[in-house]
Amino acid sequence: MKKRDIVKSNILFNDIINKGIQARNKYYIISKLESTELKNKYGIAVGKKFGNAVTRNKVKRQIRSIITNNSHLFPKFYNYIIICKKEVLNLKYKDMEIELLKLLNKGDANEK
Repeated sequence: MKKRDIVKSNILFNDIINKGIQARNKYYIISKLESTELKNKYGIAVGKKFGNAVTRNKVKRQIRSIITNNSHLFPKFYNYIIICKKEVLNLKYKDMEIELLKLLNKGDANEK
């Protein structure tokens, strides 16, 4: 995921969470909102209850890697916010990827 693909504005971040379509499971909450831009933008939220900065940054790096490797599965013209829950710490990387992609597909099914 490139830097230009990150949601940087706090206002946009909050708009996506408040006005967007949400899908959730035990590990993640994904909010998505339609965008006028040609590229998808992503935001990742990891709360302070996760632990120290090293732990939070590790989870964010893993989520960014999952997004980069599976960007073709995310529908185009949307902005996404991925909120991680504390249960993510118990998962291995492959399980994190499976759960995130499963939730993404579930969210698309609910929308149609």
